Amino acid sequence: MIVKYIKSDLYRYTGKISFKLFLKNYLFNRGFNFSVWLRLASAKSIWAKFAYPIYYYKKKQYGIDIHITTKIGYGLYIGHGGPLVVNPSTVIGNNVNLSQFSTIGANGGRQAAEIGDNVYIGPQVCIVNHVKIGSNATIGAGSVVTKDIPEGATAAGNYAKVLHMNNPGGLVNRRWTDL
Repeated sequence: MIVKYIKSDLYRYTGKISFKLFLKNYLFNRGFNFSVWLRLASAKSIWAKFAYPIYYYKKKQYGIDIHITTKIGYGLYIGHGGPLVVNPSTVIGNNVNLSQFSTIGANGGRQAAEIGDNVYIGPQVCIVNHVKIGSNATIGAGSVVTKDIPEGATAAGNYAKVLHMNNPGGLVNRRWTDL
């Protein structure tokens, strides 16, 4: 099962799956390298104990703070290799793009955001508290999201407002469909 998650992540970066592409992206793409160790460390197997120290090192090295207990669907794409902060109680759907300098958090021990499938989260976005971002949504760069964003919407601003409902999920390419 963990192999399928890693394959789906690789597909999001390259549009294909092969050992050569895996090796190339593992060696030269920080976002993919981190997601490999995140997936391995979060596996419910004996290998997770061996993978966790490497995951922890990568987390500090790249400035990507996604906890192993965070629920993440297939096809995670971390744009530009971080830095990035995601609260452990966040739920992330399939084929989600997380851009650099973004934060998904919660105040006072509350549940963090629920993010649907095929969602693009732009650079320097801050998502606060338990908001629901619908599938095929796009969150523009520099936005502060404090309220729910409907499915198929493009939202931006501080505080984020729905700008239009055109081109839902248009910025999420190479979607993993073998779910």
